Amino acid sequence: MLNKQTIHKICMALQSKYPHVRTQLIHANPFQLLIATILSAQCTDKQVNAVTPSLFASLKTPQDFITIPLSQLEDFIHSTGFYHNKAKNIQQCCNMLLDKFNGKVPQSLEELIQLPGVGRKTANVVLSTAFGKHCIVVDTHVKRISNRLGLTQNKDPVKIEFDLMKVIPKKAWNDFSLQLIFLGREYCLARKPKCEECFLLNWCFKQNVS
Repeated sequence: MLNKQTIHKICMALQSKYPHVRTQLIHANPFQLLIATILSAQCTDKQVNAVTPSLFASLKTPQDFITIPLSQLEDFIHSTGFYHNKAKNIQQCCNMLLDKFNGKVPQSLEELIQLPGVGRKTANVVLSTAFGKHCIVVDTHVKRISNRLGLTQNKDPVKIEFDLMKVIPKKAWNDFSLQLIFLGREYCLARKPKCEECFLLNWCFKQNVS
């Protein structure tokens, strides 16, 4: 595990490169963000953003998502992939929002992960972005880069989340996750990382990570 001084330098370098970060998923409220994040599973934010404007123009509330026939919802979200499971989860999620949470998106991790289609990553995206709570979001980029930087040796996203919570200052959690995501899209690619161009090269342990 890296020492505090090195971790501080990494955080400062990320903050300097990406001082203003926010989720790329277009949304107008917590409910839209929840749906968009469910759709983003194994799909790019760009593709989700191509789908959601027409989706949210037609379906505005949990009740709307329940009322529409499942096949029509699948047509709306078809291009995001895995649309059968996503449509089913979204309708079940909306049912639970109405039955258990009065149609409102809950504001705790424990409640959010009860919703169908919502795991820790989705819950943390909603909590951090919609409600301003301090969270570490572990997606594929964060998982890959935190290992390459030596911030964790774990592969399990939940273990990685807790490892990062121990070493990253709490006030930086939300930005840190997004900064790693931006880094992963721009430099630290999965198959062909642009190591020689990366401003974190001096701290990278990539050669020791499969």
